[in-house]
Amino acid sequence: MIPIRSSRPDDAPALFAVWLAAVRSTHDFLSEEDIGFYADLVRDQYLPSAALMVAVDGDDRPVGFLGMSGCRIDTLFVDPAWHGQGIGRALVAYALDSGQGLTVDVNEQNSAARAFYRRLGFREIGRSALDDSGRPFPLLHLALDSSGQGGPTGA
Repeated sequence: MIPIRSSRPDDAPALFAVWLAAVRSTHDFLSEEDIGFYADLVRDQYLPSAALMVAVDGDDRPVGFLGMSGCRIDTLFVDPAWHGQGIGRALVAYALDSGQGLTVDVNEQNSAARAFYRRLGFREIGRSALDDSGRPFPLLHLALDSSGQGGPTGA
């Protein structure tokens, strides 16, 4: 069982480190300039104000996190050292326990994230040519119905 708890203000530096390591590991389509642009937003605006679900190790150190707006997954990042160990799946299952369906936007160029969500049963429902910041990184819009059929709990 992977412990999941609510984020605390003092988690911000560790969560930013998880985000940065995960982005460097999975977003090879971003330049250093692009990473810097998003890093400023994540570190200075998103993390200080977001209520996040945080997966932690045995010493209560963050190893992954998920943020949501309603039934929309806004962000899901896992420390690359923990990839393949069920952290992302556990966070999505935790979010799915709300009883609502889930939606998420994934960078089209991020093949690992696309494969991850497809394994959980998400299906593509749309596409945008630009990301939420208006930059030329296409997004795929994915959805999982509330029954979780094919979802992270194996239902």
